[in-house]
Amino acid sequence: MKKIRCIAVILVLLVSAGFVAAQDDADEKFNFEIVKKLKSNPVRDQFRSGTCWSFSANSFIEAELLRMGKPEVDISDMWMVRHAYEDKAVKYVRLHGSLNFGAGGAFHDVFYTWKTYGVVPEDAYAGLNYGEEKHVHGEMDAVLKKFVDGVIENGNKKLTTAWFAAYNGILDAYFGEKPESFTWNGKKYTPKEFAKFLAFNPDDYVNLSSYTHHPFYESFILEIPDNWMWGSCYNLPLDELMQVFDNALNNDFAVCWGADVSEKGFSWTKGVAVVPAETRPDLDGLERDRWEKLTEREKNEKLFSLSKPIPEKEITQEIRQMAFDNYQTTDDHGMVITGIAKDQNGTKYYLVQNSWNTTNIYEGYFYASETYVKYKTMNIVVHKDALPKDIKKKLNIK
Repeated sequence: MKKIRCIAVILVLLVSAGFVAAQDDADEKFNFEIVKKLKSNPVRDQFRSGTCWSFSANSFIEAELLRMGKPEVDISDMWMVRHAYEDKAVKYVRLHGSLNFGAGGAFHDVFYTWKTYGVVPEDAYAGLNYGEEKHVHGEMDAVLKKFVDGVIENGNKKLTTAWFAAYNGILDAYFGEKPESFTWNGKKYTPKEFAKFLAFNPDDYVNLSSYTHHPFYESFILEIPDNWMWGSCYNLPLDELMQVFDNALNNDFAVCWGADVSEKGFSWTKGVAVVPAETRPDLDGLERDRWEKLTEREKNEKLFSLSKPIPEKEITQEIRQMAFDNYQTTDDHGMVITGIAKDQNGTKYYLVQNSWNTTNIYEGYFYASETYVKYKTMNIVVHKDALPKDIKKKLNIK
């Protein structure tokens, strides 16, 4: 009996030790508390298309419609993409090909389309006319680029009157013909009538950024390849740009967020984006030799796992500018910030709604640290009333 009791005690101690170790591991992992969360529509899925700008801007607009007490509506992302491809082709040909032509775009493409061409719901224009259940644009993107290049390079020494109609024929084949009217909730609308019904005013929204190669408190054209429309941003000092984030979210305004997610501190599967304070371990000669033979990914995995809070780099206006100037921050992805959170250490994070389906740990969302947002934000769009009053005055926005 004593032997049995001894074994039982040992087992209890082992189980308890395992529990404590597991508890310690759990305590080390990210533990987020949401401080503020806004209403938003379900997470989208852009799948294999380079059209995040449309998915994110439409998610942002839908969140704004909910804020304004308007009915929930699923806006067609491909309606915006289709019109952008039309206008982009005209500009590309006019500039003899000296313009970025591809799937990418910017938030103001959606606002321009809404204002110029109206809007339709998803069930009126899904843009899936090519045998796929989800958006797969590789073939279409390649075909469209070859076509417009062929128009420019033709040997006729002048353009025909048919090229744009032929180009639209390709768009019709992939996306489907644009509806002149449709029925939504039992009522018939044209695209412009539907935009009027929703009463969303694109002119109420401002585009903001923060770079020192242009004067602060003035507007400038952000020099990124996907800004084919040459849309402009207001330029703010970094600390004031961050004030806009918090003032907007704390007053129930969503933030449309353009950022670089190619950083090694970004992990979609783990649902976090941070800027690690890169500190290389102390190594002896043999260890240093082994270290240098590792790939960058292997080095990063040894330095930080992104599974728990880690020290982050301090971001200044100068560091942010240097990353942009050196192509270390690039025009990468459009998303929507719909909340504020903190980890177990009290570090601030922003709750980000992505358009990569709901396959990650946070079902389509991730947490971007305040440091990451400072460093990797390219530009944002917010309602003008989301601006702090003093910043609004500095920008001369009524």
